[in-house]
Amino acid sequence: MYCLVVYDVDIKRVDRVHKFLRQYLFWVQNSVFEGELTLKELREITERLKSIIDESHDSVVIYTFKHESVLTKMILGQNKNKFSNIL
Repeated sequence: MYCLVVYDVDIKRVDRVHKFLRQYLFWVQNSVFEGELTLKELREITERLKSIIDESHDSVVIYTFKHESVLTKMILGQNKNKFSNIL
C-alpha cells in the first residue's frame, strides 16, 4: 500500500521521528514522508511512533492508499525531495 505520513511533534522529538521514518519512507519535505509499505511495516511504524511521541501533545496522521496511482499530487514551488522508484 502507498502511505503518506505527516506529523507535528514537539521540537524535542522531531529528529527521532524523522530519523525513524527515513528507514521506511521517502522524505518529501518538513514533517512529510511517503512511500510503499507492507501491512507489517505499517504496523511496525505505528507501534514505534506511539513509543516515540507524546500522544497528549503530538500529532501523526497516516494516510493509506491501495496504490500510488490513486493519489494525485500537485506540487507548487520547488519539489524539495525528488525521488524515483527506478533502481
